[in-house]
Amino acid sequence: MRIVAGEWRRHPLRAPAGDATRPTADRTRETLFSMLASRLGSFDGLAVADLFAGSGALGLEALSRGAASCLFVEQDAAALRVLRANIASLRAQARCNVHAGSATQIGPARQMLDLVLLDPPYGSGTGGVALDRMIRLGWIGPASWIALEVGAKEDARLPAFTIDAERKVGAARLVLARPNLD
Repeated sequence: MRIVAGEWRRHPLRAPAGDATRPTADRTRETLFSMLASRLGSFDGLAVADLFAGSGALGLEALSRGAASCLFVEQDAAALRVLRANIASLRAQARCNVHAGSATQIGPARQMLDLVLLDPPYGSGTGGVALDRMIRLGWIGPASWIALEVGAKEDARLPAFTIDAERKVGAARLVLARPNLD
C-alpha cells in the first residue's frame, strides 16, 4: 500500500495486521480521488475527516494532494498504532488530529469540514449513522462533500444526502454525495 499522488507520492504505508481492518486498495483510492478531483478541482486548503480511518490511507492521500488538515477517527487499538506510525513516517503530525473512538460517537464540531471520507465495515450501516450525527453536530455544511466506500452489492442509504456519483471498483462501490441542507 502506498500514497498514489501528490507530495508523498509512492510513499509506502503500513496496514494493521489481521482482518479487523480492510485498507482501501491503491486502485480504489486512485479511482476515488480522481472522482473527487473532477468535482473539487483541487484539494488545496481543504479541511478533511477520515472516519473509520484504519491505516489512514484516505486522509493521508488527501493531505498529500494539498488538504490543510485531517481529522482521523478510529477505535481499533492496533489500527490506531499503525495510523500514528504512518502519520509520523510522513512527518505530518502538524496537519493531523487523531481521535481514538467510534466515528458514530463523534462529539460536537470544532470546524465545518469540506470533505468527509468514510470506509466503514461493509454491510454495517455505520457510515450513515456517523454522517447523520455529523450533520446534527455541525461538522457537515451545504458545501461539504461526502465520499463513502461500501461493498459492491451494498445499498448506500443516505436519506439526508443527494448522491452525485457511484462507481463499482472491485469488491467496493464508491459513493460521492452532497448534503440536503437548506
